[in-house]
Amino acid sequence: MLRFDNLTKRYGERVIFQGLHHDIPSGCVALDDESGSGKSTLLGVLAGTLAADSGDVWIGGHSLRAAPRAAQAVLTYVPEDCLAESQQTGRAYLHEVAAARETTLGTAALDLADRFGLTPHLDKRFEQMSFGTRKKIVLTASVLGETSVLLADEPVGGLDASARAVLVDLFRSLGETRTVFFSSYDAAFTEACKATRVRFADLTG
Repeated sequence: MLRFDNLTKRYGERVIFQGLHHDIPSGCVALDDESGSGKSTLLGVLAGTLAADSGDVWIGGHSLRAAPRAAQAVLTYVPEDCLAESQQTGRAYLHEVAAARETTLGTAALDLADRFGLTPHLDKRFEQMSFGTRKKIVLTASVLGETSVLLADEPVGGLDASARAVLVDLFRSLGETRTVFFSSYDAAFTEACKATRVRFADLTG
């Protein structure tokens, strides 16, 4: 469901990564590497928010270069800080995502939001929310529509213990039929998700 081949990213003369390739049909995979190694950059490239210097990404069978709209339509991307539009409410954001995926904001998403403790915050604007609340709103969007891939950059950052437990359940559930690819410094969280751990060295062999 998520595949990338020959990915290279540079900033000026600095090579962030080169020749990366991987194929993840379904399940949870954690990118576990040292700080500053390029984890956030790779996730941004996979999500299409950053352009690769070479290579391509396929999401749900759609090429991110040739068919970016089709690829991103089956993707949920959770950056480290999920600000979205500062004046937008959480509820409006979820309705917007649902409409883009040709569905509605139904019981599954609202139940997940409630488990995350979001019900009192859905009508707040993003600028009024804490770091963790913003992240939980965007994570909730992962159950809207028929997506194939969830990408998340340090998803446990800003979450308390109860929200982490909900996230473990979410990742394990989604991983049964979809690809969940996330960066993490938290070995206990990765283990609880039953995620396969990879490092950049594993993506260049």
